[in-house]
Amino acid sequence: MISPVFDAIVIGMIGRSVPLILAAMGGFTSERAGVINIALEGKMMASIAFGAYAASTSGNATVGALAGIAAAVLLALLHWLTTQVYRVDHVVSGMAVNVIAFGLSSYLVDPKVFDRSAGRVPTLPTSLLIAIALSLPLLMAGYSRYFRGGLRLLAVGSDPEKARQMGVSPGAVRFWGLVATGVFCGLAGAMILANEAGQASEQMTAGRGFIALAALIVGGWRPIPAAVACLFFGLFESLRVNSDALQAFLPSPILMSLPYLATIIALAGFMGQNRTPAGLGRL
Repeated sequence: MISPVFDAIVIGMIGRSVPLILAAMGGFTSERAGVINIALEGKMMASIAFGAYAASTSGNATVGALAGIAAAVLLALLHWLTTQVYRVDHVVSGMAVNVIAFGLSSYLVDPKVFDRSAGRVPTLPTSLLIAIALSLPLLMAGYSRYFRGGLRLLAVGSDPEKARQMGVSPGAVRFWGLVATGVFCGLAGAMILANEAGQASEQMTAGRGFIALAALIVGGWRPIPAAVACLFFGLFESLRVNSDALQAFLPSPILMSLPYLATIIALAGFMGQNRTPAGLGRL
C-alpha cells in the first residue's frame, strides 16, 4: 500500500511544482530587473480564464494557450506602464493588476459566459509543460550569467543608476523582463488548467502566485534554488491533494493547510538570510 501512495505523491509533486516553477521564473525576470511583482497570481488566473475561453470556443489547445499567454503579457505590460512610466508604487500597482485580473476572470468563467456543460476544454500536453518548467531554471541561470541580456537584467536590478551610466536603459530591460514574466505566468496558468482536467473556475490559482513569489525569495532570487523551493512547496501541495491516504496520520484541516504553512515557515526561516536585489523598487 505504501508504494502506490508514494508514487502518487511524487507524481503529484512534479505536476504541482510546474506552475510554481514557471511563475517563479516569471518573478525572477521582473524582480531581478528591479520591479516588485506581487501580481503573479493575477497573471496566472487571467491566463487560465482567457486560455480556457479561447480553447473552448476554438476547440484548439494551442489557440487557448496563446490567448492565455497574451492576457498575462498584457497585464505584465500594464504593470510596467504604471511603475516605470507613471511611477506608481510597485505594490499598489501589483494589487491593482490582481484586482483587474480576477475581475475579468470572474466574468469569463461565469456559467452564463463559459459553458461548462461542454466538458473539458483542450489543453497543452502536461509532458511538454513539465519539460519546459524543469529546463527553464537551468536556462535562466545560464542566461543571467553568460549572456549580455541576462547581465543587463542583473545590473539594472542591482543598481539602475549605475546601469544608466553604462548606457543601459532600465526601462527597456524591465519592459522585456516583464514580457518574459507574462509568458512564463501564461504557461503556469496553462499547466494549472491541464492539472484541473481543463475545467476553469474562479480562484483556481489558490494562492500559487504568492507561493511562487515566496519560493523566489527563499531561493535568494536565483533560478535554480528557487526551483528547488518550488519542488519543496509542490511536495506539500501533493500531500494536500493525496490527503485521503494520509488522514490516518494528520487531521484533515492540517493537511489542507500544509502548502501555506510550509510557505510561512520557509519565509520565516530564509527571509533574513537572503539578500534582496539592491535596485528592487527603485527607478
